[in-house]
Amino acid sequence: MTLLQLEGVSVRFGERAVVDAVDLAVAEHETVCVLGPSGSGKSTLLRVVAGLQPVAGGRVLLGGADQAAVPVHRRGVGLMFQDHQLFPHRDVGGNVAFGLRMRGAPKQSSEARITELLELVGLPGAEGRAVASLSGGEQQRVALARALAPSPRLLMLDEPLGQLDRGLRERLVVELRGLFSRLGTTVLAVTHDQGEAFALADRVVVMRDGRIAQAGTPLEVWQRPASEFVARFLGFENVVPAVLSGGVAVTPWGEVPVPAGAAEGERRVLIRPAGVVLVPEGLGCEVVSRTFRGTHVALSLRPGVGPVLEAECGLEGAPAVGDRVSVAFAPGEVVVLPGE
Repeated sequence: MTLLQLEGVSVRFGERAVVDAVDLAVAEHETVCVLGPSGSGKSTLLRVVAGLQPVAGGRVLLGGADQAAVPVHRRGVGLMFQDHQLFPHRDVGGNVAFGLRMRGAPKQSSEARITELLELVGLPGAEGRAVASLSGGEQQRVALARALAPSPRLLMLDEPLGQLDRGLRERLVVELRGLFSRLGTTVLAVTHDQGEAFALADRVVVMRDGRIAQAGTPLEVWQRPASEFVARFLGFENVVPAVLSGGVAVTPWGEVPVPAGAAEGERRVLIRPAGVVLVPEGLGCEVVSRTFRGTHVALSLRPGVGPVLEAECGLEGAPAVGDRVSVAFAPGEVVVLPGE
């Protein structure tokens, strides 16, 4: 069942359309992450749903009800920002209790709810701690508990982990996904961090210039980018023009095999780094850089023809900068991109 429905939502700042006729549905118990570069309209979209940003056109529906005349505090949504926005003069318990007090919850039930939530977010017994004594990760957990306290039907996260270091961010993403699953929370989050979005979301929405460039499961978006923009936003650089015919793409790097059934004619193709394979004989290249990535080595290769290639190889036997290597292309890692 659909909980949130956006129908042709547009927002204008002067003559510029910051959000341009966006249609989006979020199902109950679903986590949707909106990705995009700065200025793509993702945070504005969140503010529209919360009722903090007027629309120039379109409708926002929650549970099938139009929210046009519903004030922020009546929408039943929770908001969590990257800068926490905790109340420094209140202790942890006082911060978590804020939303409950605003809704007139009895003190006894509020205390039980606070205890429950702090245990859920991994801060049992922290009610009396001062906000200033908390680490960044702990403050983020308190902000999450506060947003969850009134049991919002929709929880919205704006760059929720943006200020945390990478290791803590990765741990919290895993914890958040498990927590939302246990609680059955419906979540709409925005982030610029694709790793965070792909780890957290059931569905990913990529925005560009106020419009949705692609929406799908993390696996669908990663394996089949809908355009060159999406491919490059995801960090793929091996994108070149090609002419497709008979299961082969003629590219600046020579002939590249493409998946069966690929449309013929002039297109653009993406070759994932994992699909650039080191072989005894093939396209000759020079290794211009190598970067250790934990599970593999990322290589930057300069071929005799065409632009620089990104490749990946195993840790053992990885070539050094300046080495000469030969590569071939794996068709399973080649994506024929749709037109922009």
